[in-house]
Amino acid sequence: MQGRASMSHLSCSGRTHSFSIRRNTSSHVVFQHKNCKSQRLPSARRVKPVQASFSAASHGSLDSVDDDVDFKIDDDLKAQIEKMSFQRREENTLEQIEATTSETESKGEWVAAFVGAALLFGVGIWQTLGAEKAEEFFAGYLLEQSLSVDNLFVFILVFRYFRAPKADQDKVLSYGIWTAAALRLVMILLGSELIESWKPVLLLFAGILLFSSFKLLTGGKDDGEEEDLSDNGVVKLCRRLIPVSDSYKGDSFFTVENGKRVATPLLLVLAVVELSDVVFAVDSIPAVFGITHDPFIVYSSNMFAILSLRALYGFVNTIMSELRYLDKAVALVLGFIGAKMLADFGGYHVPTTASLGVVMTTLAGGVAASLWLPVKADSS
Repeated sequence: MQGRASMSHLSCSGRTHSFSIRRNTSSHVVFQHKNCKSQRLPSARRVKPVQASFSAASHGSLDSVDDDVDFKIDDDLKAQIEKMSFQRREENTLEQIEATTSETESKGEWVAAFVGAALLFGVGIWQTLGAEKAEEFFAGYLLEQSLSVDNLFVFILVFRYFRAPKADQDKVLSYGIWTAAALRLVMILLGSELIESWKPVLLLFAGILLFSSFKLLTGGKDDGEEEDLSDNGVVKLCRRLIPVSDSYKGDSFFTVENGKRVATPLLLVLAVVELSDVVFAVDSIPAVFGITHDPFIVYSSNMFAILSLRALYGFVNTIMSELRYLDKAVALVLGFIGAKMLADFGGYHVPTTASLGVVMTTLAGGVAASLWLPVKADSS
């Protein structure tokens, strides 16, 4: 009988032999002795099918084996299995490290490409508009780039707070970049017209920068402690104005629930990022106006800093998150620009070369301090 263990009794020369026929998936083969003739026992003496019990089947042929046989893996085999499992975990870890390294290198290459484009643009300004305009561009670009890096830490907090899927974060950043480009163009043109028509507005800009510098220097939080955004004013406003669904729907900003069109949490994330960028522009744009009043230089330096945000975000999220003193360096730069604006309004002009040197030295010092100074050990 195919698919089941069976037993046949054969009679040969007055002797009866009991054979245990093994299970075969293709066919059931019974081997007969060439000198014996198989005889079927009467139905009354026909043996019932044997249950699939190892101990019962081996009772007569394996007397030396105990009835209760436990299939146990010996210590050597266990050790081999554990070793193979450890090697597999090591391979998975190495694969994750290689994937992260490859992604980081790719992001780093994009960042280098954007920085190179900004350098070439600055050289072009040097050749066409002169050295002073080029120095203003480079100073404004460095300032805006450092502010962008500092702002990206806030964007990372926003993505983590709303648990935005990693695959959808690039879409939010792309929308945010182009919206920021349009909004900053409007703000720069309005700011330029306002400065031309009413010079005392520079005092307001200087006050904003000095206040921002003070808040950054005195409002530091403990290392490793992430800010809770539940009480953030921008987050509260967006939650109040935008009714959202309970879960993400891929990379869609809208979905349909109970027959009604509602926003997904991804639209809420985008709104928070957009409004946060507007708040950031309140001090970043006056900071560049503290270096130059030329709207072309102000806008071009802003654009080169903003366009690199998408590549810079991945780089910051994987590599540069340890730059814990960068915000302090940015605070010092904002304070310097605010003081420079006050001096300019009072009739004392700080040369652009000096401003560029202060910005570069301060930001480089913040990066160097973050890399070289040891991290304080946890109290635990």
